[in-house]
Amino acid sequence: MDETYIRVKGKWTYLYRAVDSAGATIDFLLAVRRDAAAAKRFFQNALHAPGHPRPRVINVDGNPSYPKVVAELKQEGKLGRRCRCRTCPYLNNIVEQDHRAIKRRVNASQGFRSFHGARRTIQGYEVVHMIRKRPGEMAAQKGCAGVDPISL
Repeated sequence: MDETYIRVKGKWTYLYRAVDSAGATIDFLLAVRRDAAAAKRFFQNALHAPGHPRPRVINVDGNPSYPKVVAELKQEGKLGRRCRCRTCPYLNNIVEQDHRAIKRRVNASQGFRSFHGARRTIQGYEVVHMIRKRPGEMAAQKGCAGVDPISL
């Protein structure tokens, strides 16, 4: 799990993204603030993502709100007691490299004029990025077995 910066209406917003160990995108969230409330909302959404089991280990960077949120979710029972939260920037390389494709598209669009438009556009970028990473799996997940992934 990691976050990156996106410019919306001339101000920086935060794009939270989660990627599993195989490189598949689990979920993303565009938030105005980089605080514990946004991190908790993102963790809850990512934990309810279909097709992904409960995590054993969560690798995060040095954001101090992540360990607090993981501890809260463990107490609430939404996250397993044995799930470890590792704060090490070098373990986050998979998601850091995954940011590149999204940031390339966002920078090419020269920013966004509205938060809602940014969220919807980034949602499309994420879907296209997921299809490019794993075309056969995306077609199977969407119920399109036997369909050529290029035509999606």
